[in-house]
Amino acid sequence: MELPAYFISDAHLGIEPPGAVPDREQMLIRLLSSWKGKASHVVVIGDLFEFWYEYSYYVASAHFNLYRAFADLVDSGVEVHLIRGNHDFAYGDFFPKYLGVSVHKSLILEIQGKRVYLTHGDGVAKSDGGYRFLRKVIDLPLNRFLFKQIHPDWGMGLARFVGRNSRKYGESRVIKIDEYLEWGDRMMQEEHCDFCIHGHHHISGIWNTPNGVVASPGDFIKKPAILRMENGGLNLQNL
Repeated sequence: MELPAYFISDAHLGIEPPGAVPDREQMLIRLLSSWKGKASHVVVIGDLFEFWYEYSYYVASAHFNLYRAFADLVDSGVEVHLIRGNHDFAYGDFFPKYLGVSVHKSLILEIQGKRVYLTHGDGVAKSDGGYRFLRKVIDLPLNRFLFKQIHPDWGMGLARFVGRNSRKYGESRVIKIDEYLEWGDRMMQEEHCDFCIHGHHHISGIWNTPNGVVASPGDFIKKPAILRMENGGLNLQNL
């Protein structure tokens, strides 16, 4: 029997918004530690951090124990993947080079005889047109270079300020889940996959569509949950 696989999304570590579960980073560290040698795959489906940017000689020291938990998980034989989110898209080589964690924009994995398409899900909704444009602007090499010239402490402060304001805007938005289901169904058809697993909208669920199953673990902030894949099937587990 194959070992189970686990999927987590949208922890947004580095902030404590109203209603967040206390010490959720420690909760996540304990969870990762409990999977050592007991899982085939662990995939974080974006927005692990509220903000991430790698400087040449700096990484956020506040998350040291989390980094160590990922490295220990990899050392135990678990295949660990990290998907870029809309809050933490600026990964460099720290996770793959020093922790053994693969980083992707999206990927397809063969797990338990199933093809699983994985991506964060930002930019999917039709109403995300403004975000798609802004993301292209932020990702311009010149803008990335200019941001890198800012002292890391100031850069983190600026990013969190922007994040707080965008979060206030996001909380007032109505999530049209059908847009995500239609997109997920189309991706499974195009990529010949059985499952499409994503995050971003912070809604947990498993939905059957004509071409397979679309699923989301929800967020790891107010109601932490995970997706577990075992024997070719998915189930949600609230923590």
